[in-house]
Amino acid sequence: MPKHIGLDLGTSNTRMFIKGKGIVLRSPTVVTVEKHKDVVVALGSEAKKMIGKTPSNMEAYRPIRNGVIADFEVAAMMIHEYFVKTEALSLFNRPVVLVSTPENCTEVERLAVENAIFAAGAKAVGVVGSSMAAAVGAGLNVNSPRGCMIVDIGGGMTQVAVISSGGLVRSRAIKLAGDKLDAAIINNLRTKKDLFVGEMTAEMLKLRLGSAVPGAQRGPLDVSGLNEKLKCAQTVRVSSDDIHGAIHSALEAICRTITSVLESSPPEIAGDISEFGIMLVGGGANIHGIGELIRQKTGLRVTIAKNPMDCECIGIAKLIERPSTIPGGILYKNR
Repeated sequence: MPKHIGLDLGTSNTRMFIKGKGIVLRSPTVVTVEKHKDVVVALGSEAKKMIGKTPSNMEAYRPIRNGVIADFEVAAMMIHEYFVKTEALSLFNRPVVLVSTPENCTEVERLAVENAIFAAGAKAVGVVGSSMAAAVGAGLNVNSPRGCMIVDIGGGMTQVAVISSGGLVRSRAIKLAGDKLDAAIINNLRTKKDLFVGEMTAEMLKLRLGSAVPGAQRGPLDVSGLNEKLKCAQTVRVSSDDIHGAIHSALEAICRTITSVLESSPPEIAGDISEFGIMLVGGGANIHGIGELIRQKTGLRVTIAKNPMDCECIGIAKLIERPSTIPGGILYKNR
């Protein structure tokens, strides 16, 4: 019997569910490949540590960007390695895979995801919208006529969706999420402190010092990087206010997107959301004070899902177990 796999291919992290085993993989979506040989040198956490540090004969890739394939060959290699690592693939047993993709992605982008999974060794592939999967994973009753709103702040994209009666009523996605927050921190330190740091350091500062609301005192931290004026290594002290100053404009833009989706929703559904609030999922839900900021900007109650980073994968798992959870079920392509 083929194994049934749920796959959440996130820009920052990949999660894999195997029916009967639960979530068996949580790993950064990074792979290091030896150039010109198509040989995987490192995967996941090990590969992430190599970003910006690889020798000339290797390169660390992030093959998924904004929830879709950025490098087909590398993505297929990475997925294949994950299949092998989790023993989901063998010579005589090819898995059946259900994967989530953003609802706003094009048919070409959706086909690229499917084809990469087939190239990795899958027997059949089904696709479900990521907002719907996240809503199911967060415990929302997506089949109810009562409208609900889910906000997924991921690594490459923020998705805002209003769901009712098993379908999307309104949705909007913007390419403004964790990666852009990291880039804003890099640019801010470069401009304000003449310090150039890498992606890993920026992400660490976001999680340890970052706050969506002003005044939080979560630091300071001494941070090392390159002084571009002096052309030498330097250590500077970075505070919570520094990080808030770097990311607040991006977070305000996310709040404006939420407000615009709410304002465009039908009155009856807007009334439901006003009564029951907003569900927040994704890695961005872990930013200190993000729920409070959204509450201030929208006037609505904000609930951060239990295990917000796992919600999408949990939803995919539930849909594997019970495809009839959404109207029409799940359609699979075979190859």
